[in-house]
Amino acid sequence: MTMPSRLPDPYVPDGTSANLADILERVLDKGVVIAGDIRINLLDIELLTIKLRLVVASVDRAKEMGIDWWETDPALSSGARRRELAEENEQLKQRIAALEAGSSDRPAEREESG
Repeated sequence: MTMPSRLPDPYVPDGTSANLADILERVLDKGVVIAGDIRINLLDIELLTIKLRLVVASVDRAKEMGIDWWETDPALSSGARRRELAEENEQLKQRIAALEAGSSDRPAEREESG
């Protein structure tokens, strides 16, 4: 013997069934932009303006839109981290070479002036 459910079935339009995964897939595939501005005025003097922009999209869709900042952020990309470390190492090598070149010139200057 089966007991009837206490809660009614959720309303689903005829011929369509959507669950959270389907909705999320559609949103990420197409992308969603949410924009808003907050302004705080006192006696017709604007004290503060905050502009909010939110883009929700899949990585592939974001790349199609030209958004790829995470690829160059060392905190988020191992490739960017390696590039940053390589640049820093090159700069340090150049500084060391310049310091060594400067220190090798100094004893010769001391002998000539002494």
